[in-house]
Amino acid sequence: MGLPSECEATVLCDGVIDLMAALFSVSGRQLRSPKRQGRAVSRVRQIGMYIAHTTLGLRMAAVATGFGRDKSTVMYACHLVEDMRDDIEFDRIVGRAERVVRVAFNLHVRDGGDGQ
Repeated sequence: MGLPSECEATVLCDGVIDLMAALFSVSGRQLRSPKRQGRAVSRVRQIGMYIAHTTLGLRMAAVATGFGRDKSTVMYACHLVEDMRDDIEFDRIVGRAERVVRVAFNLHVRDGGDGQ
């Protein structure tokens, strides 16, 4: 199985955005907006970009296109979320979002965590 096409990556990112919106009670329109939103919306978007890259295995450039952002923004989001995962509560939140994405996209990836 190769890398998804740009169109497929955009569809995958749309799915991640919809899932993040539902999980975190944020508007999908806010997450897709090219304008700056509040800190809470930005954090949810960053988590979504991180998951699209790490869980779905999308290239950062594809995630950037799918989220309507620059590649450097995706790089920043991935590094930030990874650093923030040192906090146990934040790691739990991101882990839950990762599990939801795995189930939604029918990915059979070992959790390695608490098995939920």
